[in-house]
Amino acid sequence: MLNIENMTDFKPPVELFLTILKSLHVQKEVELNLVDSNEIQAINKEYRNIDKSTDVLSFPIDPFPHAPLGTIIINVDAVILEAKKHNHSSEAEACLLFLHGVLHLLGYDHENDSGQMREKEAEIVKKLNLPPSLIVRSNQS
Repeated sequence: MLNIENMTDFKPPVELFLTILKSLHVQKEVELNLVDSNEIQAINKEYRNIDKSTDVLSFPIDPFPHAPLGTIIINVDAVILEAKKHNHSSEAEACLLFLHGVLHLLGYDHENDSGQMREKEAEIVKKLNLPPSLIVRSNQS
């Protein structure tokens, strides 16, 4: 259900990632790539024509039989930096990014919806006792 390719030294909280998938009733496989800032910047430039690093990218896959839900790419450098900045663990930050990415794979879009993604994110954050979500943090900035 979760296929991880880790190109860093970061030890991801796999059990928490699986709990997030279960909480969201995800039945399809999710691919997760853990990369550094340079790698995510290259991917962002190639696939989104945005030449800058970011914290997380999500690439849903058009449905066909036995297709995975999609791919999430997490920038481990951003995980470590944001965890320090917000005074919580890097594992918690990775979970926030993973949750955010999975919600995008499921079709949620906080930039165009009426708060549905924020509500769903808040529900899972509360259930897993995680720090404030990415959407909440970005709205506080």
